[in-house]
Amino acid sequence: MSSKGLRLALGAFVGLILAGALLTTGVAIGVLLLRLPPTIEPGPDIFVTPAAPLPGTSGTPSDSETLFAPFWEAWGIVHREFVDQPVDDLALMRGAIRGMLDALGDEHTGYMDPEEYNQANIPLEGAYEGIGAWVDTDAEFLTIISPMPNSPAERAGLQPGDQIVGVDGEDVTGVDGSLVIRRVLGPAGTHVLLTVRREGKPDDFDVDVVREKISVPSVESRMLDGGIAYVRLYSFSEGTDRDLRRALNELLANEPKGLILDLRGNGGGFLTSAVDVSSEFIPSGVILTERYGDGREDAYSASGDGVATDIPMMVLVDAGSASASEIVAGALQDYGRARLVGETTFGKGSVQNWRALAGDGGAVRVTIARWYTPKDRSIQGSGLTPDVTVALTQDDIDAKRDPQLDRAAALLLEAAAP
Repeated sequence: MSSKGLRLALGAFVGLILAGALLTTGVAIGVLLLRLPPTIEPGPDIFVTPAAPLPGTSGTPSDSETLFAPFWEAWGIVHREFVDQPVDDLALMRGAIRGMLDALGDEHTGYMDPEEYNQANIPLEGAYEGIGAWVDTDAEFLTIISPMPNSPAERAGLQPGDQIVGVDGEDVTGVDGSLVIRRVLGPAGTHVLLTVRREGKPDDFDVDVVREKISVPSVESRMLDGGIAYVRLYSFSEGTDRDLRRALNELLANEPKGLILDLRGNGGGFLTSAVDVSSEFIPSGVILTERYGDGREDAYSASGDGVATDIPMMVLVDAGSASASEIVAGALQDYGRARLVGETTFGKGSVQNWRALAGDGGAVRVTIARWYTPKDRSIQGSGLTPDVTVALTQDDIDAKRDPQLDRAAALLLEAAAP
């Protein structure tokens, strides 16, 4: 497999935990499937704008001279006629890169200048101190996907879909989400004032959150009434498959009538973890396929040693189920191994690669592939549609009701009835 030597991460929201735990090398990865080599090196095909703004000079490929002629003409006009001279050539070059990537029309493809890139890779101090929420950095504003259970974010009343437009009174409009995160993180016991934009509210409002040391959950399991086993995955981290197998073995010892796998609010993690999790429930076959622009494909198959491949299952999903969660849910749905209960998932089916530019030029993130379910479905932009749609309202949340869980359990008990 061509990607064998790469560390893979399904970024989604897990890699952007406001508790401070960033996957891979600390690069903020948003709602995306991110692929990072162990050491990021400049790509061989990177084109760096030459210092001399003349068509056909050093650094400009000869076969691109005609194509780039308007660019260099515009460059010359700016240098001759712009009112504020001298212009900043470095800023113009970086702006050109941003414009080129923006022109692709892909929200997951973008540019970080050296300062932004270095900040995004600085090891986080007090890595588990923050507000405790899964977030999306690829939206226009840093967006709350789901507060962690019993977290400061949850207690402060932050809700899925909340957009962070200010931090401690400072406007963060236009600031990269991965950098906004660093302003939200901080020592336990300190306050951070978040300015929030919420759908349905006419005005932005402030939320004061007291940071804490956050213990990021991975797996939660228990037996429900009626003999139903329940497992909730909060992330797809390096230890999730190990913790899941331990939980499954403990639950299966109770001879449950069925199993509910809860992927709500789980935005992803490592691709290998998603394959391992799927393998616990699917005995064999392809879990997902990646397709590249040049026609190449990489297929990932079940390991064949799962411990829960026969038990009747339901999977809970919602709009916060993304990337790795969608890989697992999509495979289980395609094979008829489980029914999906809840709401349509996020819809993140593309793969990105960070490439550092030569000469401390920052880095570009480029969408390099899309992934497909076993039945060759692309969920990009559309998500997975539940087999059984059940809404979870704010009234349900306030009343601590869970109609989605209740419906899944009832369906399993109906199927198990003599």
